[in-house]
Amino acid sequence: MTLPTTLVSFPAGAVTGESTVLAVHPLADGRYGVVTAATPFHPLDHTWPDQPADTGTLTLAGAELAVVDCLTGAVGPDGPELLVGADIPVRRGDEAWSWLVLHVLAEAPAESAVGLPVTLAVDADRRSALCAAHTGCHLLALALNAALAPRWRKDPGRSDAFGNPDFDSLAMASSVMDTEASTDVYRLGKSLRKKGFGAEATEDLPSLADALPAITADVNARLAAWVAADAPVRIEVPGPELTARRRWHCELPAGPAEIACGGTHLHRLGQLADLRTELTLSEDGSELTAVTRPKRV
Repeated sequence: MTLPTTLVSFPAGAVTGESTVLAVHPLADGRYGVVTAATPFHPLDHTWPDQPADTGTLTLAGAELAVVDCLTGAVGPDGPELLVGADIPVRRGDEAWSWLVLHVLAEAPAESAVGLPVTLAVDADRRSALCAAHTGCHLLALALNAALAPRWRKDPGRSDAFGNPDFDSLAMASSVMDTEASTDVYRLGKSLRKKGFGAEATEDLPSLADALPAITADVNARLAAWVAADAPVRIEVPGPELTARRRWHCELPAGPAEIACGGTHLHRLGQLADLRTELTLSEDGSELTAVTRPKRV
């Protein structure tokens, strides 16, 4: 099976599109993955599965079929086997591989589907909710970095767009979002302490546990100010391929911020009525969890 890498329009916010069916791939769980030349659907990223896949419909030969999931597939340089999700042994973007969006159907489409035109439509409200959660996740990262900056005893060697030590990327254990919130878990272990982060009390600072209410208030004040500023958001992308290295860009009041990202996002922060996070520390102090909830206008 030799297929070209799928062209995607979701970085610009597209939720509809037309294309041609290139392949129908039976999946191990009895469902079917439909590969098209181009798509507005955002698939689950097998390398960093933080944002859930789009769902929606696929209209083929007059029949509207439910797209119940959307996965990343790949064909290696030695082919012809198409691998899906966790079975792919390389990170997304390996230039020796073809990278595909698989629109998952519960039942097989018509046997003659390959080569036929297809209309694709994403569930727009669900996409909007995921965009809000993903944009909120990036804003939380920047606000948390700023609030925790005084707790670094030395430069860890990695800073965010505003010059603050990048706690978010240095401590990140997992990041998952759904239509209601993003949940980010940070590991506060020996590795982070060696880089210079201090959770213990000092002459100048209370312990992280004691300071957490004030830190939470600081983060939420920053988030509220950014939402009120109605900052524009865009995805910078060098090309239409699924594998293009995309970057989230937001014109915040303090200046432009960029974060590498393969997901979907809002167009302006004014699309949010509110954005706030809840920070909790595990009993043993080894993990910090941020649950960030956006409220759409």
